[in-house]
Amino acid sequence: MDALRTLLGGLSLLYALVFATFALLHAGAGLGPVREPVIVPAAIVETLCCVVLIGGGYGALARRAWAWDGLIYTHAAALGGVLLGILALAFGPEAGSALLTWYHSVMAVALTAGLSGAFYVSRVRR
Repeated sequence: MDALRTLLGGLSLLYALVFATFALLHAGAGLGPVREPVIVPAAIVETLCCVVLIGGGYGALARRAWAWDGLIYTHAAALGGVLLGILALAFGPEAGSALLTWYHSVMAVALTAGLSGAFYVSRVRR
C-alpha cells in the first residue's frame, strides 16, 4: 500500500502541474505556440483543482494519517471540476479546441483511476 500511496501522491502533484498549466492558458498566458481563449471561470476552477491536488499529494508523500482520505477527496473534487469543464464544452457557445477535448478526456480517466485506487485501499485497510 505504501507503493500505491507514493504513486498516487506523485501523480497528484503531476496532475496539479497540468491543471496549473491549463489555468495559465485560460488566464490568457500563451505557452509557446499554444494558446487558448481566455475563460476566467475555467482558470478559477483549474486553480482550485491544482491547490487541492497539491494538498492530497503532500499528504500522501508526507505519510500523513489523513493521506488516504485526502487522496479520495482531492481526486473527487478535481474530477468534479473536470466533469464541469466537459459539460461547459458540451453546452457552451463554442465547441472548444481539440486540445481542450483531449485534456478533459485524459484528466477524467486519470482522476477516475486514482480515485478507484484510493477507494480500493481505503476498503482493504479496514
